[in-house]
Amino acid sequence: MDAAAARPAGLARRLGASGYEGLLLAGLLIAVGFVLLPVVTPVPNHVVAPMPGGAAGTPPLYAISPAARRLSAVALFAAAGLYCTWFWSGGRRSLPMKTWRLALRTVSGRPVGLPSAMVRYLACWVGPALAIAGYQALQPLGEARWASLLLGANYVWSLIDRDRQFLQDRIARTRLVLAGHAAGG
Repeated sequence: MDAAAARPAGLARRLGASGYEGLLLAGLLIAVGFVLLPVVTPVPNHVVAPMPGGAAGTPPLYAISPAARRLSAVALFAAAGLYCTWFWSGGRRSLPMKTWRLALRTVSGRPVGLPSAMVRYLACWVGPALAIAGYQALQPLGEARWASLLLGANYVWSLIDRDRQFLQDRIARTRLVLAGHAAGG
């Protein structure tokens, strides 16, 4: 795609593609979770007593060890990172990008390289990281529910950005543009 011919994609199109991408990523992460089950399934020595007042015959709860939780988090983070950086680099496009006729380019109009795709992926975590920090700060005040508003920080950013870019695109110096039929989709 010619850099001069690349028009920025509108906000509604980018949000629609992001929602679609989220559905595909959720499916991928569920599959990774199933693969991890044999590794993170608790063993009987991690049994938690039945809840007080529970019905007779209620099975005990099994607590997953902290190490298994960390392993799951790292594996899910890595799987999502591999998916995103693969489809965002080298001129490749994910199914949602093809469906919504989008391409990810550098601000100069060239295909995104692997380092920039990794920066963009890590920048996608700014909102969730702010939400976690906000939750921890607001929990003692009994107002932790308000931290969930920070989850959308990366996308709300586009409302104040001069070029209407998402925060991850501003940080990684990338942009989502309209892809013509000649661009492979």
